[in-house]
Amino acid sequence: MQDNTPSAIGRRWLDPSRSFGLISGLGLATGLLLAGPALAQDADPAPIVDKGDVAWMMVSTILVLLMTIPGLALFYGGLVRSKNILSVLTQVTAIVCVASLMWVGWGYSMALTDGGALNAYVGGFSQIGLANMTADSLAATFSDGIFIPEYVFVIFQMTFAAITAALIVGGFAERIKFGPLMVFTILWLTFVYAPICHMVWASGGYLFELGALDFAGGTVVHINSGIAALVGAVMLGRRVGHGSEQMAPHSLPFTMIGAALLWVGWFGFNAGSNLEATAGAGLAMINTFVAPAAAGLAWQVAEWVTRGKPSLLGLASGVVAGLVVVTPMAGIAGPMGAIVCGAIGGVICYIAVMYLKNGLGYDDSLDVFGIHCVGGIFGAIATGVVVDANLGGIGLDDYNMAAQVTTQATGVIITLLWSGLGSLVLFTVVSIVFGLRVPEDHEREGLDITAHGERAYNM
Repeated sequence: MQDNTPSAIGRRWLDPSRSFGLISGLGLATGLLLAGPALAQDADPAPIVDKGDVAWMMVSTILVLLMTIPGLALFYGGLVRSKNILSVLTQVTAIVCVASLMWVGWGYSMALTDGGALNAYVGGFSQIGLANMTADSLAATFSDGIFIPEYVFVIFQMTFAAITAALIVGGFAERIKFGPLMVFTILWLTFVYAPICHMVWASGGYLFELGALDFAGGTVVHINSGIAALVGAVMLGRRVGHGSEQMAPHSLPFTMIGAALLWVGWFGFNAGSNLEATAGAGLAMINTFVAPAAAGLAWQVAEWVTRGKPSLLGLASGVVAGLVVVTPMAGIAGPMGAIVCGAIGGVICYIAVMYLKNGLGYDDSLDVFGIHCVGGIFGAIATGVVVDANLGGIGLDDYNMAAQVTTQATGVIITLLWSGLGSLVLFTVVSIVFGLRVPEDHEREGLDITAHGERAYNM
């Protein structure tokens, strides 16, 4: 029987300190033979590792990687000017490499192990370099006695860390130095991402214990990266020529392909977060179909009404906004709730991108804040509503809508403050030590040639 209590749904990952360990089938069998039938009857049942669950989680991991490279890379690459496409592709791909090594080095341990006296805020160092982990080590799922290999759990989580860091670059694309960006990425994953991940998804984490619901990363991934992107965009300042020169996307077909790959990969992101190939994954999957469909159409209709024409860029942006909105509620809301939230979220994100950004004057190059942070905020808070069984959600024991919405809002505020202030400090440090922005002449020529010595198109 799957555990649907608030504490179980409020996190995505079980406590590694009590769930992960080396399971030896030979040792277990030998012990039972020596102990005799009477003791064998009293012993805990052997952990079950279902091949279907393992296969699903491995496929889901690959799908989340697909979201980032090539999905996010192409989505972002098509949106920038032709002189900067290679710089964006390089940044996203390099971040995946950096995040992967950082995650097995210390990120996983800091995010998802017991942190001792600081466990409410960050994990510990017991699994630095994946210490004491072997191919036989197991990680618990959400069903009693059902496990998956811990290595599979590690790499699934690794892909989340990678895409979260990669999302940030869209906020200040076309104007940041490559080396300092890599330094910032390492620091940000260590001091911002790992603590937020721990607080939301690890047993004992502050927001986990508070009962905050985040099925697949509304706070951990989207609000976290979105506010960091805004901070970076403001600190680096607007692009040269912003507001006076044409900065239209150079390849909308690339952006469309990237959006499509994001949508396909997002099934691993959301349905994979169920950790098992069960009905819960099916619920997350259907919601990942219908919410972005509603959001894409809602954005396009809003654009049609206010600007006179429905664009491909608007449709693709709306689909991504819907994916963001549904992420925290994917395995929690019913399909009708997901559709309504997707449609509302699509319009809200459209307003943020088209009017909030222009009104405040910041240059969020690829609208990371307007889509990921704003959409993540709406989705996270709305999750507290659509979980209601009377609205088609899975329901919670002792559910109180006002209380749950308050808890959700608390999680949003903490994430905004932790990531916003943490990113401000880290950007400041990196700027002082290395400098963040490329020289103006490099920016005008384009980062492809000045930073990487390559051109995407040779005419």
